[in-house]
Amino acid sequence: MSSRAESLSPASFARSPLMRAQLVEDAPVATRSGSGLPIELRGVSKAFGQREVLKGLDLTIEAGEFVVVVGRSGGGKSTLLRLIAGLERPNAGVVAIDSQPIVAPPQAARMMFQDARLLPWQRVIANVGLARGPDWRRHALEALAAVGLADRAEEWPRVLSGGQRQRVALARALISRPRVLLLDEPFGALDALTRVEMHRLLENLWREHGFTAILITHDVAEAVALAGRVLTLREGTIALDLPIPHRRQRRAASEAELAALRARILATV
Repeated sequence: MSSRAESLSPASFARSPLMRAQLVEDAPVATRSGSGLPIELRGVSKAFGQREVLKGLDLTIEAGEFVVVVGRSGGGKSTLLRLIAGLERPNAGVVAIDSQPIVAPPQAARMMFQDARLLPWQRVIANVGLARGPDWRRHALEALAAVGLADRAEEWPRVLSGGQRQRVALARALISRPRVLLLDEPFGALDALTRVEMHRLLENLWREHGFTAILITHDVAEAVALAGRVLTLREGTIALDLPIPHRRQRRAASEAELAALRARILATV
């Protein structure tokens, strides 16, 4: 698979989402060089008690790829993501980012969950800048601008919609300029229109900043809409490894062609 990337610059975070969408939506990804890191799993197994969730998994994800993992509940999707995030350790095998075995949560990776997990007693800007690094307010405002919420920086999380809370969670992940972004069904609880908006926002940010993205979902339509590559997990192993056409090609594809893609994925879940 080809690398998809673009260099990060602090000024790019201040650009409006609509302007960014016009600039990057259809740009040829192959011309960009970016900050994403490669991920590799070799012979990875993970069990909880007597139940083996992942079985001798081998997987290579190139720097800057957008990979979507599809599977049934309990099929090992979230476990795979937690291994890459350093939140779990494999029983066997090696998980590595940029050829470095993961023994603790890597600084280069950030994870986003289905629940935004915002602190209700902190304002939006404070939720984004939780790490409180140098000049954190400026960086938090830049990250909020990237997701279209700079004007809500001083609000309390309780007044935001579900989609806005997920945008805040995405801004919190972006503030550290991650080179790997891990997404565990972050749009599952959103309504259909908000989900489409979040898809477009995430894809534009990925194209602009070039991080490696791995998204977990049970929604095959979401997988086809976002992925450059779809993996399906079944009984702890990879049942399908399928490249997905570029966005421009997907727009030109007929509904029958897209339906065939979705059917092929569903057949292996």
